[in-house]
Amino acid sequence: MSDPTVLNQKSGEFRSEHDSIGERAIPKDAYYGVQSLRAAENFHITGLTMHPEIINSIAEIKKASAITNHEIGLLDKKVADAIVKACDEIVEGKLHDAFIVDPIQGGAGTSLNMNANEVIANRAIELLGGQKGDYSLVNPNDHVNCGQSTNDVFPSAGKMAVLKLLIKAQIQLERLYKELVKKAEEFDDVLKMGRTQLQDAVPIRLGQEFRAYSEAIRRDVARIEHAQDEMRCLNMGGTAVGTGINADEMYLHRIVPNLSKVSGLRLIQAFDLIDATQNLDGFVAVSGAVKTCAVNLSKMCNDLRLMSSGPRCGFGEINLPARQNGSSIMPGKVNPVIPEVVNQVAFNIMGNDLTVTMAAEAGQLELNAFEPIIFWNLTHAVEFLTYAVNTLTDHCIVGITANRERCKSMVENSVGIITALCPHVGYETAAKVAKRAIATGESVRSLILSEGLLDEESLNKILDPYSMTEPGISAKELLK
Repeated sequence: MSDPTVLNQKSGEFRSEHDSIGERAIPKDAYYGVQSLRAAENFHITGLTMHPEIINSIAEIKKASAITNHEIGLLDKKVADAIVKACDEIVEGKLHDAFIVDPIQGGAGTSLNMNANEVIANRAIELLGGQKGDYSLVNPNDHVNCGQSTNDVFPSAGKMAVLKLLIKAQIQLERLYKELVKKAEEFDDVLKMGRTQLQDAVPIRLGQEFRAYSEAIRRDVARIEHAQDEMRCLNMGGTAVGTGINADEMYLHRIVPNLSKVSGLRLIQAFDLIDATQNLDGFVAVSGAVKTCAVNLSKMCNDLRLMSSGPRCGFGEINLPARQNGSSIMPGKVNPVIPEVVNQVAFNIMGNDLTVTMAAEAGQLELNAFEPIIFWNLTHAVEFLTYAVNTLTDHCIVGITANRERCKSMVENSVGIITALCPHVGYETAAKVAKRAIATGESVRSLILSEGLLDEESLNKILDPYSMTEPGISAKELLK
């Protein structure tokens, strides 16, 4: 982050502003004010700025508040219209560089709330023909923050931002689900060895494995959809501690419906505003859903890396799309870079979840002061998840192909198929055949035939890909 005292400075001139701490010189062209500047100086932690969706969401809250306050007669139409226009510009992506406070900040979000109040006030002043800093025209606290507190504005902005990001994540997860289903259908007839504890187990179809991946993602879609409901419930109108002090009763009843209209989101007001101000368990629930999805994605990517290992000396059962050279020294090497990056995103999300959990637990009495770190971690967790799923779908899943002959060869040369023969030759005989196959290197099929335990027609029926990989077919029915 550059020095906040020179941000937005074009003329080289300054204006004087004061707060309860004292007076400060502010760059004349700056839309932020004295309280934003002090916060930027106090909290130089990440060197970054607030997530754009949080900035846009707080602007939508300020717009809805201005509309509501005008409706109930607390705000002059000219002032309200100027505030609304300033907020619209922020949502359009303008003035974001005037939000100079660090995302990780003390004060439970007061710094961001005041940064928004000052930027919106100064832009509204400009729209009314005044000079920035002339707060007699539009005041950051009395006008822009009318009927509000940081303690209902900041958590509501955080929820709205996370909700928007969750909606995007769900879209990408649904895309991934559809592509996994396509692969499940494409690979439905590919027989391969199933493995438990990385040891040969019993045959399974590659399509069944991909179907299982799709089912895990389907559950993740449902969790993410449910998580959105956690973020729809806002404490707007509760002001400082949820009692609604300084908020007009008409404002209290109108603010959330107006905010729903302004944002286009389906939002509801919390039944108990004190509870909604004190407790952040909703964020923990959302983070848990995101973490669970990350776990599923990472496990799937582990499998993809194993099944594609080789190409000559590994499993070699599937081919991942070649995306880039894999080595600066080994010619021709291609690495599973897409699953690898998804694994890393998953690790990061899991760490973020712990931070969200600890921060939510650390709240005391009527307010949790640690919402900034929750929003920093949760917004990035959801956003990284979205990007990772998009990358995995487009750059990996859609291009996966099966090495059918390799899969078939490993099944036929494995002793794992002996399990399917147990009902027909008996466990003890099957065990002897398995030991002999391991000792001699001969295939189970050839030993069964050479020893006359089953004829070839019966053996082919038993080792049919579908009969070995589907439940409910008895030994007698199979050989009818």
